[in-house]
Amino acid sequence: MKNIFLLFFLSILVYACQKNGPKADAYGNFEADELIVSAEANGRILELRLEEGATLPAGQVVGRIDSTQLILKKEQLQAGIRAIAAKSPAIGAQLAVFEKQLDANRQQLTALQREKQRVEKLLKSDAATPKQLDELNDQITLVQRQMDVVLQQRSASDASLNTQKGGLLAEILPLQKQIAQIDDQIAHCSIVNPAPGTVLTRYVEAGEVTAFGRPLYKMADLQKMLLRAYVAGDQLGNIRLGQELKVAIDAPDGGMREFPGKVLWISSKAEFTPKIIQTKDERVNLVYAVKIEVVNDGSLKIGMPGEVFFK
Repeated sequence: MKNIFLLFFLSILVYACQKNGPKADAYGNFEADELIVSAEANGRILELRLEEGATLPAGQVVGRIDSTQLILKKEQLQAGIRAIAAKSPAIGAQLAVFEKQLDANRQQLTALQREKQRVEKLLKSDAATPKQLDELNDQITLVQRQMDVVLQQRSASDASLNTQKGGLLAEILPLQKQIAQIDDQIAHCSIVNPAPGTVLTRYVEAGEVTAFGRPLYKMADLQKMLLRAYVAGDQLGNIRLGQELKVAIDAPDGGMREFPGKVLWISSKAEFTPKIIQTKDERVNLVYAVKIEVVNDGSLKIGMPGEVFFK
């Protein structure tokens, strides 16, 4: 019987010690930086591979929005480019005609110049007449003029063909820019998870029609939680950025479970204590909000209350 009374007394003592332990320096609730992922394209959601509570890495493709109309528009623009390109003049082929004429003139000029040399030799031995030499000189002059005309025609044709080709290229460039824009829109039809985290809420289902900017799901990185706590003005001297301290939550056994924490942010403005904090008298006091980072082992949840103990 004495042992039973002793055990009963010890249990009361332990419970009293737990309830009357050191008072926390600040109180608050856990939160996380939440991110709402929205659609970046219009159309029907063909697939959405995610579930609430699932942990996703950054860059993972989790769904797809119908891009059929965009693909058809891209093919139409590509066909337009091919049609314009077909009108582009074959500059090399057209200029080749002038080159053939020039080659023929050069061969003719070479032959005339050889004949002139031969006549000049015969003229010295009185085997040819000056008239023959004059006729050769006239023919040489004529061929040279013909070559000059062909060169001018080639230059004019080259300038005209290049101008025509430049105009066609100017028509193609806007179409290429439109295709690049459509490629970007098609890429945005893939729903890509932007950051690592856990899916908190899913707003849509596969088969629904979505629009640009419509929320698809909400997520947050729960590996590191933030405890938003509130400290009185006379406590500011006990806390600083980067300071390591203790954070505690209620344990299942009625006690407190502690976690190491680190101060990330201290508000520069005072505010009235939120309603979630203790008694009405304490809520009328001015306090400063602080954010304390705590590594989550899975037991910390968004909205869970926590207590802060300065070291």
